[in-house]
Amino acid sequence: MTDVSVRDAQRPRPDAVLSDMAAYALSGGPFSDEARETARLCLMDSLGCALAALEFPACTRLLGPVVPGAVMPGGARVPGTAWELDPVQAAFNIGAMIRWLDFNDTFLAAEWGHPSDNLGAILAVADYLDRGAGDGGDGVTMGDVLTGMIKAHEIQGVMALENSFNRVGLDHVLLVRVAGTAVAAAMLGGDQEQVVNALSNAWIDGGALRTYRHAPNTGSRKSWAAGDAASRAVRLALMALQGEMGYPSALSAKGWGYYDVLFKGRPFTFSQPYGSYVMENVLFKISFPAEFHAQTAVEAALELHGAVKDRLDDIERVVIETQEAGSRIIDKTGPLDNPADRDHCIQYMVAVPLIHGRLTAQDYEDEVARDPRIDALRDKMEVRENPRFTVDYMDPDKRAIGNAVQVRFKDGTATERVEVPYPIGHRRRRSEGVPLLEEKFEHHLAARLPKTQCDAILGACASRDSLEPMRVRDFMDHWVAKHEN
Repeated sequence: MTDVSVRDAQRPRPDAVLSDMAAYALSGGPFSDEARETARLCLMDSLGCALAALEFPACTRLLGPVVPGAVMPGGARVPGTAWELDPVQAAFNIGAMIRWLDFNDTFLAAEWGHPSDNLGAILAVADYLDRGAGDGGDGVTMGDVLTGMIKAHEIQGVMALENSFNRVGLDHVLLVRVAGTAVAAAMLGGDQEQVVNALSNAWIDGGALRTYRHAPNTGSRKSWAAGDAASRAVRLALMALQGEMGYPSALSAKGWGYYDVLFKGRPFTFSQPYGSYVMENVLFKISFPAEFHAQTAVEAALELHGAVKDRLDDIERVVIETQEAGSRIIDKTGPLDNPADRDHCIQYMVAVPLIHGRLTAQDYEDEVARDPRIDALRDKMEVRENPRFTVDYMDPDKRAIGNAVQVRFKDGTATERVEVPYPIGHRRRRSEGVPLLEEKFEHHLAARLPKTQCDAILGACASRDSLEPMRVRDFMDHWVAKHEN
């Protein structure tokens, strides 16, 4: 272990990583038109996913105030409900809803994660601030929300380019806590020192074990962990604005800092400065609520459905080629205990579309999973890494997420080998994906809100010209449920 005998109490200058993050969070941009347009789509998609999660009791039982009656009239709204909450608890609610179905955007690099998880913190703080601003002209606009989203995406994603937390057993939601803290502290009016103080406490919180994402402990915490991180981000930001101190060498302190305790002594490395790269290259989950490393495998399986649906008993083997990350994370055999277990199993995510020609959130529930054909088909699957997929996955100019699927029959025949290098939500397929993303959004709205509210939301979100000048409180008014929570 690092020698920690040095007793010099002289406080150092803040770690450069903290200072750089804070300076970027406090910057004014400007950001590219592509980044702002993608942020608009990201906002729509994330809130649509949040509404879809309200159909699942396992999610809704966690929502509302932390204890009955602890509401805050004039606080922050929770979309699709009538809740008005303090911004810390509102951030948990919104973050958990967005993340619940594993259907929101993602960014894959050395570490992967879901940058739109930060919207829980950003939207809660923005609504809280704007409602407190009254009818004056200094309120918070949806343009400010989009700016905050670009910044949070960038902080989380640039951190992820070269620094793999999962390889030391830590979970990517720690980056939600960090990015959300930086942006929330800046939105609340913090200065450089206050944002650094908040960030230092976010890192001192340590890591989150990935235990709940992997067999044999996979469970529903992976659906609310991002909400927990978002709420912690808002809490730490508020404390910093109230004068709470920070810890300047939270990362680099010998023996007790983040690097030595949790990162095997390695300092973080960065391949590029903060800009708007991550928002521009974010990956949307458009067609399937499935762990992103399997998205193209599901697309390939759907293409093969017609050739195998009437020959399930004749199948000898299903060969799935994937990237190293996919092989390491979602190659899972044996019994699957719950929906969270199933949506992180590439075999399950391929079996359902081969059999049924679809993959929806409901297909992870017990009623569908009881179909004996699914596990019988899983038992015939071989998952292996394709080195070319791994190379293209890590190539910053490609960021491909390739998979290939082929079904072989007992009589020696086989289907074609279907390879899909880029999922429909990839930047390289943006023109193809945007109309489908808009359909996904409209579907989620119509399933939860009356037509008048849906029309108002669609009108607000129709373009940046209509969305960006809008006050946050007016936007959030459209999302209030007219029924009891």
